[in-house]
Amino acid sequence: MALAAGKPVKVIWTREDEFTWAYFRPAGVIDIRSGTTKDGLIIAWEFHNYNSGPSGIDTPYDIPNRKIEFHPTETPLRQGSYRGLAATANHFARESHMDEIAATLGMDPLEFRLKNLKDERLRAVLQAAAEKFGWGKAKSEPTRGFGLSCGVEKGSYVATCAEISISQPGSKVKIERVVTAFECGAIVNPEHLKNQVEGSVIQGIGGALFEAIEFENGRILNPRVGRYRLPRFNDVPVLETILLDRKDLPSAGAGETPIVGLAPAVGNAICQATSVRIRSLPMVPNGVPNEA
Repeated sequence: MALAAGKPVKVIWTREDEFTWAYFRPAGVIDIRSGTTKDGLIIAWEFHNYNSGPSGIDTPYDIPNRKIEFHPTETPLRQGSYRGLAATANHFARESHMDEIAATLGMDPLEFRLKNLKDERLRAVLQAAAEKFGWGKAKSEPTRGFGLSCGVEKGSYVATCAEISISQPGSKVKIERVVTAFECGAIVNPEHLKNQVEGSVIQGIGGALFEAIEFENGRILNPRVGRYRLPRFNDVPVLETILLDRKDLPSAGAGETPIVGLAPAVGNAICQATSVRIRSLPMVPNGVPNEA
């Protein structure tokens, strides 16, 4: 157009244009199988990710027998990156499964993770988040739940503890409090790093609870912000952030990793409160289902 007009041209897409023609975050299916000893050691791990991507796919837990594969697939929609890439999906699947194993064994989720972790950096953020959160001091009940998760991505380590409330009637979920412990080596700018961590948590609320493109007969039903549910001010929980400064280590990435812990921590909290294990994202666009 600029060549035809012989002068600069400014093109402004409408939000509906962007929703319709831009790419979508990759959908995916993740299958996990695992085996443990009676005393809680994981001895076998099989993890298959179909389409959503390989970022963050490897498990940080100390497991002697493992098979982890990413399977690319053909998709009818254009796909592109999202904050944290596929690490958000892979951590959601892995950390949800970790809680399921712990429940099967009758073990506390924190105790179970620590039992299977040798990575001292990941242990450090997990213990720091749990201590600040007061893990284990209050028990989950039908209207309130507590969950945790941890992970590694881009050379950084994160642990997240979440407290959620469930309103009655309607089973609407609200995230009340999130404690995040984060370590990315030497900290250069603490305030900027804190902003990145807390921004990641807030952005993660949407994908965890309600943010999704809706389709019908090949058309997008919610192609504008007024109909596409994003996190709002009243969705933001109390945020508490712990930064572990490792001056003995080089600085690593911090813009993406903190987002990966929120969804599994919230999903685990929902399950602790309701005994309903939700295995897809977003988890509760219309409240907690009777079963999942």
